[in-house]
Amino acid sequence: MNLLAQSITKLTMKKEFSVIAKIIENNKRVLDIGCGDGTLMEYLKINQQDDVRGLEPQKDLVQKCIAKGLSVIEGDAEKELIQFPEKSFDYVVLSQTLQAFRYPEKVLNQLLKIGKQTIVSIPNFGYWKVRLHLLFKGTMPVTKNLPNEWYDTPNLHMCTIKDFVNFCNEKNIKINKSLCLTNEKISKITNSNMFYKNIFSQLGIFVVE
Repeated sequence: MNLLAQSITKLTMKKEFSVIAKIIENNKRVLDIGCGDGTLMEYLKINQQDDVRGLEPQKDLVQKCIAKGLSVIEGDAEKELIQFPEKSFDYVVLSQTLQAFRYPEKVLNQLLKIGKQTIVSIPNFGYWKVRLHLLFKGTMPVTKNLPNEWYDTPNLHMCTIKDFVNFCNEKNIKINKSLCLTNEKISKITNSNMFYKNIFSQLGIFVVE
């Protein structure tokens, strides 16, 4: 690993991205939806020699990606995904963005078409601190994974880990891997621990197809 790769790993890679990077194999074609400033893309490109592409709606973030030498286009995923060929990527990544789409089911269906595997992470609205905030304060919670106030949040369709699993089961979407993050610690989600994970996990990470 070169010095630049070490810098990306130590200084800017949040735990969620580290988990996602470990799921993705080397030398694969990857599409990052809502790629932000390209942190994950840059890591995959340098460390794993992946062929990475990005789609990002914010112009300033697209410019940051381009400045890093990354291939990113500016666009709205709900409009642009239909243009990608079927199974044109080994992995499609959607990090904490599904809940922000107007029609999340349609977006997920498109991702499943263009990617051989899709990695989806969601902030867990069933997390115990969120529940307590609603119960005792009676206002929409503001947390690390939900940092916006109700009036300026991009989130339209909040869900819990259990909601997402139930959705996949109802729609016959195969879940290949179910993980969760709790205080920066990663663990597996199973049928037997679902109740516990749905309460005590801040973030869910799923690999689906």
